Amino acid sequence: MTTLSSDSVLRRTADAAEHVSGICFKTGPPRQVGVELEWTTHHQDQPAALLRPSDLSRALGRHSPTVLGNPDPEPLPGGGSVTLEPGGQVEISSAPADSLAALYTAVSGDQLHLTDLLARGGIALGERGLDPHREPVRILDTPRYQAMEQSFDQAGTPSGHIMMRSTAGLQVCLDAGTEEQFRTRWAAVHELGPALLALFATSRMRQGRDTGWASGRMAAWYGMDPRRTGQVPQGDDPREDWARYALAAPLLCVRQRGSTWQVPDGVTFADWINGALKRPPTVDDLDYHLSTLFPPVRPRGYLEIRYLDAQPGLEWIAPAAVLVALFSDDTLTDAARDAAAPAAGRWVAAARDGLAEPAVARAAADLADLAGRCLDRTGLPQAVQETVTGIVDRRLHGAGQPRKDLLR
Repeated sequence: MTTLSSDSVLRRTADAAEHVSGICFKTGPPRQVGVELEWTTHHQDQPAALLRPSDLSRALGRHSPTVLGNPDPEPLPGGGSVTLEPGGQVEISSAPADSLAALYTAVSGDQLHLTDLLARGGIALGERGLDPHREPVRILDTPRYQAMEQSFDQAGTPSGHIMMRSTAGLQVCLDAGTEEQFRTRWAAVHELGPALLALFATSRMRQGRDTGWASGRMAAWYGMDPRRTGQVPQGDDPREDWARYALAAPLLCVRQRGSTWQVPDGVTFADWINGALKRPPTVDDLDYHLSTLFPPVRPRGYLEIRYLDAQPGLEWIAPAAVLVALFSDDTLTDAARDAAAPAAGRWVAAARDGLAEPAVARAAADLADLAGRCLDRTGLPQAVQETVTGIVDRRLHGAGQPRKDLLR
């Protein structure tokens, strides 16, 4: 494969496809795990009132991200970095960890630190994948977000605006695996998706109303252009599948001098290479374009699993533990694929009906049982394993309420 520098001009789609194929799956023995935790943010005494960027900047202090004017953001004590989304959602992106136990220690500490910082400023973290209190309003003003809004305006539906301003997700990041494993692991994270999406759905309510979806967050994603948010087609070669998807996806924006990053509607990256815009794209432009694609699983060298709603408190450990357990061994992954088979591909039914959909419920129960029997493979302390089991059992059977004590 030819190595291209970031400023190399792309004049052939074949060169762009080769670059994407070369960076999307970094193979090797799976060892590391990471998470990205996202929350909506609210005034403690008036959760439906709008926050201002200055409210978040003051509360976050030295951890405030660059988008709020801090030129040198300081990581959280456990190594996580803080970012901010257009509607004021706060996100922790963890450093990769060599075990789930180490990740839980680092990220739970960072989460508690963040929660305390925000609480001192009168701000609380949301507990759902969709803002249940207020209308979707953008509070951050950047060229990227302006271009996103224009693109969503052209689509003529509210879904894009809801996604960027009102949703919060949990992303679990797993190694792709060895050259012999990565195709199976790539297929498996998709096949498990509908059942796990339904099992951990938290976003039925929006603006005080029932959306009619177990995951109103995923309903917003499904209302957007599937060329950017749909599942990557599953062919014989995941590398080629992702490259085709990326080049056929419409541009969300093009970085340039000034504040106008908008592009004509419908122009794909392949069109750009073929002369649709004034200047040709570079490899750096292609890498940025990849960051604007949001399928339910995105290959970023590792597997970025994007289909999970944000979880209340520290309950993110439950879906993370289920995934890590089921991918801890090739035999377990094969068994998980068998368990997930009744619901595989049933993305919309899982997001809309959740565990009320019989095939999805059956797959979720079987996956939960399989993961529960091998939680010791995660390396989590016994007490945390028991917490995970309790959370999963409550989700399966609808008993009780989220654990308010988990953030004490």
